[in-house]
Amino acid sequence: MTERALYVYAVVPHRPAAAAGVTGVDGRPLRLLEAPGTGVAALVHDADPAPYQGTDEEVRRRVAEQDAAVVAVWERTGTALPMTFNVLVAPDTSAGAPRSAEERLREWLASRADGLRSRLDALADRAELRVEITVDRAEAARDDERARSLEAEMADRSPGLRRLLARQLEQIRRESSERLADALYADVRHRLLAVAEDLRERSRSVRDADESNVLSAALLVRKPDIEAVGAVLAAVRDEQPAARIRFLGPWPPYSFADLSDDAPHEDGPGRDAPAPTAAGS
Repeated sequence: MTERALYVYAVVPHRPAAAAGVTGVDGRPLRLLEAPGTGVAALVHDADPAPYQGTDEEVRRRVAEQDAAVVAVWERTGTALPMTFNVLVAPDTSAGAPRSAEERLREWLASRADGLRSRLDALADRAELRVEITVDRAEAARDDERARSLEAEMADRSPGLRRLLARQLEQIRRESSERLADALYADVRHRLLAVAEDLRERSRSVRDADESNVLSAALLVRKPDIEAVGAVLAAVRDEQPAARIRFLGPWPPYSFADLSDDAPHEDGPGRDAPAPTAAGS
């Protein structure tokens, strides 16, 4: 019979009841696998020793199920080091010294226990927020006399000339929005770092041809300071009508777990987990 593997969701402090009643990918019941004497455990389910595959829709569903499971346990333990999608520990079936998946994972936890505890402590009662700020190009150029003149001229011109003028108008809007975005970037970054403990810039996940990017970032925030981040973003929106703000979270600290190069995975590419919730403007 094929030896069972372990699918790993996160490393958490060992709290015996933290996974009670929680299900994960495909409704699998979850459990904590402790490394005795370390105070840390892995959130896992038993699995076949092969990564999940399927259609894009199936992958999205499974990633969302994994994320929901991590969030449920994170809320109970107060801290977690989430893994990416398809992190598996397979049994070692080599001749001479075979080891089960549980033995291998316990060894990994024990060998890194001090570092894992330190990371968990540093992230205790912290959450990740993701912020995307853009500038609406048309709004940014609303007070530009050149843009107003072109808009008025386009009203009674031929279709061919309107297309030419529209290209000129788009260029003016692009230049105006990029100047504003450059001016906003340093100010917004400084204001966010006044209320967040860390900020890591990310590739923008939402791209709109009518917007210019200001900042796309993950923030590490103490849970009591989440409202302060919202207040900063609301102030930016009120001060600058051209600003478009997307404020997502709170989530477990995916961007700050720092396990991507050290995870005990055997198979499968990692995938970033998506946001379980969204809030803001």
